[in-house]
Amino acid sequence: MKKHIVLLLLLIPAFTLVHGQSRGVKIGYIDMEYILQNVPDYNEAKNQLEQKAQKWKQEIETKKNEISRLKDLLATERVLLTKELLEEREEEIVFQEKELLDYQEKRFGPKGDLTIQKAVLAQPVQDQVFNAAQDIAEAKKYDFILNKTSDLTILFAAKRYDISDQVIRVITRTNKRNQLTKKQLKEEEAKEAKEDMVDESPALAERNKKLDERKAAREKLIADRKALAEEKKLALEEKKKQAKAEKDALKNGTPLPLKNDVKTEKSQDSTSIKVEKNIKPVAPKKEIDSSLVIKKQKAAEERAKVLADRKKAIEDKKKLLQETKDAKEVPE
Repeated sequence: MKKHIVLLLLLIPAFTLVHGQSRGVKIGYIDMEYILQNVPDYNEAKNQLEQKAQKWKQEIETKKNEISRLKDLLATERVLLTKELLEEREEEIVFQEKELLDYQEKRFGPKGDLTIQKAVLAQPVQDQVFNAAQDIAEAKKYDFILNKTSDLTILFAAKRYDISDQVIRVITRTNKRNQLTKKQLKEEEAKEAKEDMVDESPALAERNKKLDERKAAREKLIADRKALAEEKKLALEEKKKQAKAEKDALKNGTPLPLKNDVKTEKSQDSTSIKVEKNIKPVAPKKEIDSSLVIKKQKAAEERAKVLADRKKAIEDKKKLLQETKDAKEVPE
């Protein structure tokens, strides 16, 4: 296999000179191990095979324990056994050990059940990978497609030439098509065409990524604006409730409710509402000082008396002036 691949790589430059006048050689590669790990049917069957291998290991461990028990028993009873019985026991142990080795070889040897069943398990997927790689090569004009996990030693491989994900998509599409309706099949084909365009153009993939990021940022901005508008709406409603409560309090002559101290909460039946007990108590009115009231009354009476005296004096003065005037006007 190595010789064929090395020969192929040596022929590529010559092939490029002849064929490369119109275009360069297009080479891709696949990672078979990566593909197998991402095929659901293969992983399910692999898990079943691992369970079976675990059962075989338990059987081997049981046989080992049995042989150990026979050896311990023989060591204990050796002095009591005759030569014939001793040889018989030893032959039995040798037979059990040989049987154990044969069983291990049968299950886990190079040509054992595990190796064979792994090959049988991987063969259908490998055939699907081969067919998918051929389809991709024909559709996208690849000249060579290599297997990264084969005997070929690849010192460096750029990710942009890895078509493993494309192969997985082709396999998944093939398995899915059998379960789709005509309408779903049409939608799936449109989606596949879009994915294929992205594979062919890394710039388009980057552009789509940026568009998705912008879309996500725009949706987040809209959500933030809605949340802010909702907060403003709630604050306005709370302000209206507070104003109405103050208006009702003034109308009814009750103490004004304190802002941000009255809260309502739903009861267990979600029907009744109660006021929390964190309302600040209204300070009681101070008692009126009677002496201060008396002083104020006396001061008011004195001011009234002074005003009355001034008024009387003005009237007396006016009266005197009038009498003087009248006296002058009387003839002698």
